[in-house]
Amino acid sequence: MSNLVRTFAWLLAAAVTFATLGPPGLRPHSYLGQDGEHALAFILVGLAFGLAYRRRRLLIAAAAVVLIGVLELMQFLAPGRHARLTDFLVDAATACLGFALAAAADRLLSRVRTSAAVTSEGPAE
Repeated sequence: MSNLVRTFAWLLAAAVTFATLGPPGLRPHSYLGQDGEHALAFILVGLAFGLAYRRRRLLIAAAAVVLIGVLELMQFLAPGRHARLTDFLVDAATACLGFALAAAADRLLSRVRTSAAVTSEGPAE
């Protein structure tokens, strides 16, 4: 399962990279607007990487913020693209939110498992 989640995370990162640096006409558009699209994309990236790399989540989150900055700066080299500080802030903040949601999901799942284990053991006598 871990390899599947990691593969999905990297494929999602590749898709977001293409959407960020590729020709503007090939970038998917939605009714969410630019900030909404950025937020959705990067919250999913943060969630996917947060679930894929549970043991190094904080390190991966820090690396993600740095790489999001690099990705934004690379737009200076891409024709028709524009680097913006607000895009970086939205992207980094929502990626971190995705990592936080992954951590919360792990905690919740851990509590459910612990509760189920205690319940299956039956009452103590």
